[in-house]
Amino acid sequence: MAVISNEIPKHLNEETLSSERIFEGKVVKLRRDKVLLESGRTSYREVIEHNGGVCVLPLTDEGEIIFVRQFRYPFKQVLLELPAGKREGDEEPINCGIRELKEEVGATAEKITYLGHLYPTVAYDTEIIHMFLAEGLDFGEQKLDPDEFIDVVKIPFDEAVEMVVRGEIPDSKTQLAILKAKLLRNK
Repeated sequence: MAVISNEIPKHLNEETLSSERIFEGKVVKLRRDKVLLESGRTSYREVIEHNGGVCVLPLTDEGEIIFVRQFRYPFKQVLLELPAGKREGDEEPINCGIRELKEEVGATAEKITYLGHLYPTVAYDTEIIHMFLAEGLDFGEQKLDPDEFIDVVKIPFDEAVEMVVRGEIPDSKTQLAILKAKLLRNK
């Protein structure tokens, strides 16, 4: 039986020997690093650099979660997700969450609770997504970007949890934020 330890073993580290920028776009950058492995051999790692983002679970006083429905080009389908967006420069995650909540659903929140963060793709992407629960909502107008097209959808909290369990919400940040909020509400 394997012994699991919380200590980080030094032998698993990979030393970066060189780094080459391959692509620099509006949302992501791509680099190719040459690394030294613990065996003494070298290998290459392709890394997508992303500034990170947030998702916000807006919960109404009636116990409904506010979702956005939008077309996601890589999958060529419309997906149901929590309001989310990428951080601008060194923007603090909480400020990004407040901005995205206002932009996408036109809401401000009386109370915002940090639900933690996740690494959506650990093998080749530096993106970190911070998750928040927003309560005590006050609604105004959306402030969508000119190239942003979304529908706002309200779903009862427990129904949304069941949708996650049934696999009807494939987006990882949305799944995790809903399940974390469920555990938080059950305490």
